[in-house]
Amino acid sequence: MSVNASQIENEQIPTDTGRPRRRPTVAIASCVILAVIALLAAAAPVIAPHDMADQSLLYRLRPPAFAGGTTEYLLGTDHLGRDTFSRLLFAIQTTLLIAAAGVVVGVITGTLSGLISGSVGGWIDHCFMAVVDAQASVPVTLVALTAVALIGPSPLVLVLIIGFADYYKYARVVRGQVHALRERSFVEAARSSGASPWRIAMRHVLPNTLSPVIVLASLSFAEIVVLESSLSFLGVGVQPPNVSLGSLLGESRNYLITTPWLALFPCVVIVAITLAASMVGDWLRDTFDPRSRS
Repeated sequence: MSVNASQIENEQIPTDTGRPRRRPTVAIASCVILAVIALLAAAAPVIAPHDMADQSLLYRLRPPAFAGGTTEYLLGTDHLGRDTFSRLLFAIQTTLLIAAAGVVVGVITGTLSGLISGSVGGWIDHCFMAVVDAQASVPVTLVALTAVALIGPSPLVLVLIIGFADYYKYARVVRGQVHALRERSFVEAARSSGASPWRIAMRHVLPNTLSPVIVLASLSFAEIVVLESSLSFLGVGVQPPNVSLGSLLGESRNYLITTPWLALFPCVVIVAITLAASMVGDWLRDTFDPRSRS
């Protein structure tokens, strides 16, 4: 059967829809927001006007400077007279560190699990998928409550809980990429040349799975920030004297009517971080996968 050139051309997937490509203005603004927040968190010990644990009951529940308060307490004080601005800086630092560590744990465990499962195949692959499906069906909050009850609250436990909460996403993506790549010509050539399965997986398959993993990590960062804030709000996350954005919300819930700004500031920061991280993730997805722009 003969196939003419026009039929081949019609069957090709279009790479350009004719619409002008959007400039990454939103992505640049999101990167700037994340950079500013990260710099504030990194410089918290230097720029914080007060120690986050200093208490002064004579100055409790003071309003922010723009609402009639003094510049000494720029964002007011909490119910124990502690400076809200200083505590907010250290809370951002804690939340970002825990979220970043959780992403790293999820990426490493998920990528290695998916790479091994997809490369080995057989009953190991089926057992792995069963474990992943079972883990994905268990609520993270229930796992966190159980872990805290058995081990006790600590930053390490929180990081491991957050990291393993999302590892199955990376595992599924990497496993799918491995199944799609292991029959490609360059993998077949490496296998024919006598390369071991481990060398093929690490040298030829893994580099081709990094793009979707990076995109997924950027999108998951926003989810992990919300997850950490939720766990700390419930009291199973960051414990005093440490502070995070979620714990600030937990402390302010009894004063929402009289002093709503105590909850307003951490909420604004959480929304800014999650929204900016999501915008950056969408931009990375469009960059690494041009087909998503259509």
